[in-house]
Amino acid sequence: MVMLTVGEDDGASQRLDNFLLRHYRHVPKSHLYRIIRSGEVRINGARCRPDDRLSEGDVIRVPPIQPPAAGAPEPGAVVGPAPPLALPVLFEDEHLLVVDKPEGLAVHGGSGVSHGVIERLRAALPQNRFLELAHRIDRETSGVLVLCKKRSALVALHAQWRERVTGKHYLAIVRGRWPLRTKTLDQPLQRYLTPEGERRVSVQAGGQEAISRVTGVTRLELPELGELTVVKVDIETGRTHQIRVHLAHAGFPILGDDKYGDFMLNRSLDRLGHRRMFLHAQQLDCIHPLGGRRLQLVAPTPAAFDALIAAAAPALAL
Repeated sequence: MVMLTVGEDDGASQRLDNFLLRHYRHVPKSHLYRIIRSGEVRINGARCRPDDRLSEGDVIRVPPIQPPAAGAPEPGAVVGPAPPLALPVLFEDEHLLVVDKPEGLAVHGGSGVSHGVIERLRAALPQNRFLELAHRIDRETSGVLVLCKKRSALVALHAQWRERVTGKHYLAIVRGRWPLRTKTLDQPLQRYLTPEGERRVSVQAGGQEAISRVTGVTRLELPELGELTVVKVDIETGRTHQIRVHLAHAGFPILGDDKYGDFMLNRSLDRLGHRRMFLHAQQLDCIHPLGGRRLQLVAPTPAAFDALIAAAAPALAL
């Protein structure tokens, strides 16, 4: 067994998977994810998840890992370097890089994805010796994504997430008539794995606290899809699939959601040429990690949202 100790400048505030990917660059990502999920990797003796955050002084137990045999990459392994990626930049300075992520692009490689945003941006920006995700958004979700160029900035932003001093605002289109006012969804959420090994989330007593404030903006109607509502969602917590599960549990699934959505409706949506999940991380408000000025980071509404709204007859506007 290998025992790794997390230092202040080596892993503190980083996700476990990112930490191991940096220490074991020769090992296929799929293999690292598998040994984490199987329980072979332990943090301070306890089972852990890939997205667990590390603290200074944590001791990580890693089983012996053999490099892959030459010419025989593991199924699902990353083959070749990550191709560089250029994304629209919403804000950049010596501490932060904020981009507008398109839907369909994972933020991180692993679990069947060869290269994510972070690997491809590192390839495109080799002059940045440090570049880490400050948070995550789903592969199917577009919008504001913040990366840090300095560890001090990463630690400061993570403290803001924990203290809930930031604002995260999403735009979604859902099935049904959501009221044109604000309602709070606060059902606790629990993560689990399907028999196929896919990650899912459900409402469950005793799960993690999750708070979403949903406001109806505009009602729409399309003969093939029925009644729809454009909603704004402000979240106080950032749980996995939080908005998707809360809205689906309330009876208002997000259009195009292939995990928690209305699958018959999604097929109709696809036939009409609207091929995405209609969830967009529209705005993130935070305090700059140096100087304390307030940042309001905004990603424009995607063209796919405008196209669907234009195709529908406005039934009632706020």
